[in-house]
Amino acid sequence: MTHPAAEQVRLLCLDVDGVLTDGAIRIDDHGIETKAFHVRDGAGIRMWMRLGYRVAIITGRSGNAVMHRARELGIPYVIQGSKSKLDAFRDVLATCDLTASQAAMIGDDLPDLGIMRLCGYPIAVADAVLEVREAAEYVTMRIGGKGAVREAIEHLLRAREEWDDALALYA
Repeated sequence: MTHPAAEQVRLLCLDVDGVLTDGAIRIDDHGIETKAFHVRDGAGIRMWMRLGYRVAIITGRSGNAVMHRARELGIPYVIQGSKSKLDAFRDVLATCDLTASQAAMIGDDLPDLGIMRLCGYPIAVADAVLEVREAAEYVTMRIGGKGAVREAIEHLLRAREEWDDALALYA
């Protein structure tokens, strides 16, 4: 059975720290920040985009690792160092000519709440703060940085009855 709100989603918005990563900030001896990304999250993002949907990264922090990963995955909408994630979200919607109801947001912490309260399908990772989990339509079983994005994408595709279409990409 399809889920009406999930059926409307055309854009998946992602936070970085705590969603695409485990939230740890790693800085080497030279002051270079590094991040670890889960390969299954990347595969899920590619799958989502191959089915014709869009992905945006909206994060309050800035770093080269995020740009490298976004380029590697082909994510065209990357907003880093955002003082207002909600304003950044509205900018992405305008660029994509979409409404908030056509977007999902995967978040983990309080700065994500504005988008989660406005978007059509809010999703929280398992280790998100209480307020984010309470605002979510779906809470993943996996924690941020450990396949939660892939799980959320699978959930959306199954709720839309498009999982078989996704599997056909790999047949």
